[in-house]
Amino acid sequence: MENTIKIIETMTKAGKALKAGELVELCGLSRDEVDKALKQLKKEEKITSPKVCYWEPKK
Repeated sequence: MENTIKIIETMTKAGKALKAGELVELCGLSRDEVDKALKQLKKEEKITSPKVCYWEPKK
């Protein structure tokens, strides 16, 4: 899935945990696309949430 790769790359470049709304702006994707990709990344355990509503790549 291309969107998941784009989101992981964006998170890595940002160097900090991001909210879904920030990912929408930075990735240029729709909110639905970001939500679906985050759900998939969570399922695959590729991202973690250091605090509520913020996401970062798993280290």
